[in-house]
Amino acid sequence: MVFGKFNDLCEKTSLPICQVLINGESDVIKTGILPTCYARPIELANTVIFQVGNAFVNIGALIILMIIIYNIRAKYTAIGRLEMLTYYHTLVGMIICSLVVDCGVTPPGSASYSYFVALQLAFASASCASLVFCGLLGFRLWEDGTKVSLWILRAFAFVWGVVTFIVALFTFHDWDKNHVIDGDHTTGLFVICYVINAVFLGLYLITQVVLATMVLQNYWVLSTIALSLISFVLGQIFVYVLSEPICQGVNHYIDGLFFGSLCNLFSIMMLYKFWDMTTDDDLEFSISINRKGEVFYDK
Repeated sequence: MVFGKFNDLCEKTSLPICQVLINGESDVIKTGILPTCYARPIELANTVIFQVGNAFVNIGALIILMIIIYNIRAKYTAIGRLEMLTYYHTLVGMIICSLVVDCGVTPPGSASYSYFVALQLAFASASCASLVFCGLLGFRLWEDGTKVSLWILRAFAFVWGVVTFIVALFTFHDWDKNHVIDGDHTTGLFVICYVINAVFLGLYLITQVVLATMVLQNYWVLSTIALSLISFVLGQIFVYVLSEPICQGVNHYIDGLFFGSLCNLFSIMMLYKFWDMTTDDDLEFSISINRKGEVFYDK
């Protein structure tokens, strides 16, 4: 595999990005890079729906994310509450974009398809940036939940998402006249999506291990981080290594994206569980109300 090239990856799995990348082996026909095996589409009410299995997983993920967001909002005084809400909001945006591009709401080859793929990648980058920022909150280096903290987080995630979006569009449409970033030179997009974002995830993992072992001294919560990491790694293996054997084994009904999305969803759930276990409501006073409606505060 040549560093920065998507050809080998796209031949093994049916990623949306592969539909808008120019096949470097052809200088005449500008087509996407097609995988050797992909999940078959179905026709419903004169509408072709792609990746049906993955669509059900993403719909279920949206429901679960809504439940997680509701639970986070209910922990009014937990550390990093508003910042974690921002992270999960970016995940909601990414999954909605995934439904649009995976299911053919905007079909491959349409004018809008590449923009939604770029938006999906932008939300993925923004979620990674948000996560590494949230990973530092447990050290209390600054006051969480303030306007300054929230705007720094939003600006960091927004800028990184916009950088990803712009680089993706330049790569898809060959807008760079100097041909530094185009369909045949995808190193920039590859570095953003697979290197820098991976560094963000690695930094988050390191900070949480340090937080659990040295600050909180709670070794039990490491199990949730371990489960999240294992599930995430398994998801990558399903998508980039086992997608073709799975697709051929089940006669094209599903491929590795189905199991990869399941693993990623479980990984996200474990991240919430870790945050929930390591942050408690830190009310300074407990409040009790007697039958006459009088309020008492007990330290």
